[in-house]
Amino acid sequence: MANTKEIKNRIGSVQNTQKITNAMYLISSTKMRKAKEELDRTRPYFELQEHEIRRIFQTEIDITSRYFYPKTGRKPAETYAYLIITADKGLAGAYNQNVIKLAEEEMAKHKKTKLYVVGEYGRRYFTRRHYELEKSFLYTAQNPSFSRAREISSILLEKYDNKEIDEIRIIYSDMESEFSTVVKMMRLLPFDRKEFWTKQEERNEKDVHYEFYPNVNEVINRVIPGYVSGCIYGALVDSFSAEQNARMTAMDSANKNAETLLADLKVQYNRVRQAAITQEITEVAAGAKAQRKKRKAEE
Repeated sequence: MANTKEIKNRIGSVQNTQKITNAMYLISSTKMRKAKEELDRTRPYFELQEHEIRRIFQTEIDITSRYFYPKTGRKPAETYAYLIITADKGLAGAYNQNVIKLAEEEMAKHKKTKLYVVGEYGRRYFTRRHYELEKSFLYTAQNPSFSRAREISSILLEKYDNKEIDEIRIIYSDMESEFSTVVKMMRLLPFDRKEFWTKQEERNEKDVHYEFYPNVNEVINRVIPGYVSGCIYGALVDSFSAEQNARMTAMDSANKNAETLLADLKVQYNRVRQAAITQEITEVAAGAKAQRKKRKAEE
């Protein structure tokens, strides 16, 4: 059995670890709140973009764009591009593993896939397993910004416009609530026309005549890249917020486990200490008894 010194050292080690997990919990909470505030500030811009695209479809029916499925219906894609968003590190429960698991399952369904990865954890995972990375974005997954989203979208759109890829999908994590995170797969391109059908309240708006220069197809092709960048930025922020939420949950669980461990160690410490005291009292009593017997024998 461990002595009191060893148990005290163990208690000190657990308490030091608990200080770290508490600090990580507070840091993740601050980062998540900051990221969500940044997204809330930019969300109205992208919502307005979506609204204007709907109004264009409300005005013009005959729109031909490479960014939308044709009216005749979907054609099966040959080459799929997957943008996988992971974290830069672990200590976030099953956050990274869930994203990677879905990515591997989806890529296994198609013969031709191109892999684009954000986050150091995902880069290391796919590299170790000899996946061919089409593009690994070397900047950190921390602190997502619209400039990074624009850079990612420009690379993907260039491949899409050159017909090197037929469909773009994003796999990322989203925070459903304070206690749960879900992995999602979103088809980024091409869009389905039904996604931009006008809502009832927009149909009831007063009819406005629009003039498009040079033509409606050119206008829609200019608007969509900005909208795609917004979708990627939203996925980056959602993933970052989900990562911080998962880390908060993991650190909270670690704190609770530390409290349980500390309680057990303190009970163990008290038992060992009490046993040592009892042993000392027994030894003193035995010594005193032996002395009394010795004196009686001498008399």
